[in-house]
Amino acid sequence: MTTSKPVLTLDDARRVALAAEAEALSNGWKVTIAVVDDGGHLLYLQRSHDTQFGSVETAIHKAHAAVAFQRPTKASEDAVLSGRLIHLALPGVIPAEGGVPLLRNATIIGGLGISGVRSFQDGQIAQAGVSALG
Repeated sequence: MTTSKPVLTLDDARRVALAAEAEALSNGWKVTIAVVDDGGHLLYLQRSHDTQFGSVETAIHKAHAAVAFQRPTKASEDAVLSGRLIHLALPGVIPAEGGVPLLRNATIIGGLGISGVRSFQDGQIAQAGVSALG
């Protein structure tokens, strides 16, 4: 039996990051952009030269969490804000918008994480990146 699954290529990761970067720049936002594969392993990272260095790990963790939990990190943010604090105890959860799964043919092929501005702004940038995947 032969099976195959879609994968996230480095070219895909660059295209997603470029679209995210364009959204950030158009708003004057300084961010870190992280793209991970379907196992949560870092494939691509870029950081504006003057973005706080704390955003590096945060962006990576957001991308990883989006893959690990197969949903945007906004879902955990919303859960915590509604009082479901158990999300704070789950390993690897980042309860802040800005991490999104990357899909191809309804299959998760990776994750995108953005960090550097307000949570909803990180989410806006992430959506621009997702849109570039097609």
